[in-house]
Amino acid sequence: MSDLDIQIKQLKRCEPLKESEVKALCIKAMEILVEESNVQRVDAPVTVYGFYDECLRKYGSVNVWRYCTDIFDYLSLLALIENKIFSVHGGLSPAISTLDQIRTIDRKQEVPHDGAMCDLLWSDPEYIVDGWGLSPRGAGFLFGGSVVTSFNHSNNIDYICRVHQLVMEGYKWMFNNQIVTVWSAPNYCYRCGNVAAILELDENLHQQFRVFEAAPQESRGAPAKKPPPDYFL
Repeated sequence: MSDLDIQIKQLKRCEPLKESEVKALCIKAMEILVEESNVQRVDAPVTVYGFYDECLRKYGSVNVWRYCTDIFDYLSLLALIENKIFSVHGGLSPAISTLDQIRTIDRKQEVPHDGAMCDLLWSDPEYIVDGWGLSPRGAGFLFGGSVVTSFNHSNNIDYICRVHQLVMEGYKWMFNNQIVTVWSAPNYCYRCGNVAAILELDENLHQQFRVFEAAPQESRGAPAKKPPPDYFL
């Protein structure tokens, strides 16, 4: 049995890997995924989740090609599911109106503080914004329903699926079901009290949201001593 097979079995038992093993896996994943297209086509059935947290405990798979994950989106920027669903980590960018423009972004770099790559990772939809607005995160933008409608129409997209923002109910549709946020970390930061969800799409792209609560504290381990900054919420 290979080291990778052993590590997968260990993770399915919810046993942590050594720090050196995690670093080696991340480096290997970067080597493979950094050569992929910015717009990666994914065939259904597919499961979408964000901030995976307890998804491995719940669903027990590390098959990156079946799952659109945060790591996947950071390295490939986005996935295009059956050419109909746009799956992105954060949101949209005022510098981008087509998928072809996204394909030309140079992502072999640290995430910049501004520009299209930054926006795709950090931007958020917002009801009270008409068009584009400043983001309280200090990176990316807030964008309204008209922006989503225009982007989806221009690219023949049914809807956008994103994973970047805490929603208390696990998932949240906005702008007449043109964009959905999927959040998969229950009781985020050990203090938010939210439920989590994943989105399963079958071969015909029919949707099923699976909502779940946090595992008992005794099975999660000790919280981090220093809580993450609020802009991660």
